[in-house]
Amino acid sequence: MTTESAYVFAADEQAGFPGSPFSPRHSSGRKVAYAAMAVLIGIAATFGNALVTVNLPVVAGANGIDLVAASWLSSVFIAFNASGNLLLVRSRITWGIPAVTRTLLILYILAALIEIAYPGFATALGVRAISGLAATGLTTLAIYHLLQIFRGRLQPIGLCIGMTLPQFGTPLARLVPVELLAAGQWHGLQLVEIASALLVLAMTTALPLPPSRRGPAFEPLDFVTIGLLLPGLTLLCVAVGAGRYAWWTDTPWIGASLAAAIFLLISGMAIEHFRARPLIQTRWLATRDILRLVGVALMVRFALAEQTYGAVGLLGLGGLNNDQLHGLFVVIAIAMAGGSITAAVTLSERRLPYQVAIAALLIAAGAWIDSGASNLTRPGELYASQAMLGFGACLFLGPALLYGLLRVLKLGPNYLVSLIVVFSISQNVGGLIGSAFLGTYQVIQSKAHAAALAEHLVVGDVPVAQRLSAQGIGGLYQALQREASVLAFDDVFRLVAVIALGIAVWVILVTATKRHAASGT
Repeated sequence: MTTESAYVFAADEQAGFPGSPFSPRHSSGRKVAYAAMAVLIGIAATFGNALVTVNLPVVAGANGIDLVAASWLSSVFIAFNASGNLLLVRSRITWGIPAVTRTLLILYILAALIEIAYPGFATALGVRAISGLAATGLTTLAIYHLLQIFRGRLQPIGLCIGMTLPQFGTPLARLVPVELLAAGQWHGLQLVEIASALLVLAMTTALPLPPSRRGPAFEPLDFVTIGLLLPGLTLLCVAVGAGRYAWWTDTPWIGASLAAAIFLLISGMAIEHFRARPLIQTRWLATRDILRLVGVALMVRFALAEQTYGAVGLLGLGGLNNDQLHGLFVVIAIAMAGGSITAAVTLSERRLPYQVAIAALLIAAGAWIDSGASNLTRPGELYASQAMLGFGACLFLGPALLYGLLRVLKLGPNYLVSLIVVFSISQNVGGLIGSAFLGTYQVIQSKAHAAALAEHLVVGDVPVAQRLSAQGIGGLYQALQREASVLAFDDVFRLVAVIALGIAVWVILVTATKRHAASGT
């Protein structure tokens, strides 16, 4: 291993894992600068893609593509972001985190400039792919900046805060005025993304991290595994993201993509399972503790899709757009900050299961409150419930990852890649699957409610006759469909509440059983 400095680091300043920077003692001013950089870098990791995702329908219309094609943009980002750690963890060991991240940022900026000069669907997909890889590096970079401040026993606090920072990308993206993004046929959006990347590049160049332990890390079979898992995840994400728009059973390529994805993913994991020095420790991932972690993390992301899909979808039925939801997302961002700080302040190994259970209970309570929504519901009425979901999301993330890291520390750094990859996939792909699942459920329930409402429409009824005379059959049909969609969203909220409550009960029961077994009584 080599370093980039002649400075001799003390024993308590050593890097925790290969590829991570050393942690020398810093002045107060430098710590403040690192903290500010961490916040900006962590938010920048997801901010650019969030701008695309939260404006997807209008971005699709501006570029002359339908929602099925537009869904590929966010799906490709998620796939490359989720699988990026397969490539980047060992890249950081080989070349160092600053060099890897700056290279990705430069590629991302160049790709975005090319998209402006030569707009098209193919170039847009390329930008989303590189953006996903860059986001992986930026998330890690934000955490490393915080670990320069929180040293020794306080490092879990830095990890906890660092994991929640990328979550702020979506609520903050909804605060950007649509007029700014739509300028110049949506070049405004691309320019905001480029500006964010340039800011991070300038900051990390002006005030770099300390050097890191570096050395050879890649093995030939790593590239075979990556060559199978990356396209497998991409096909999975594209199929899942488009499923509710193109509809699962009506579009043959969705089934073919899912089948190919399963084959590629199983092939990649089979190679890892029988390798002498695997990139992913499949046997460890199959242990009971890690399966529990992955299961809980996946289900929580399912539940949190209520905020990104359910609440916004419900308000969208009333004709509200992002510019009319600013107050709601300011409240959500404040609640998320509160959840992140609470998780960091109360963090301890013994409390981890209880933090996860409380987070799930908050999500369940918020979703249940939302289940009473109607077509007259407005953003102000969702402040409390959505704040509970935002708080619960950030209360969950840090403790959940720390639970896995504590087990990695007992086994050695070779298991770090496995944990980061599986946790990243559970959060990124899990969120996509959650939105697709809830969206599909909403469509099914909407059709069921529409049929039930239609059965009770009698032309001779006075209210029906008045609506027909005022709006005609078309207006009556639209009103029926809108009411059915609202009732379906209420069903979605109730389902989320049940899922989150089930997670909380299961975590409490497992924890109580383990405590009872440990006490020997």
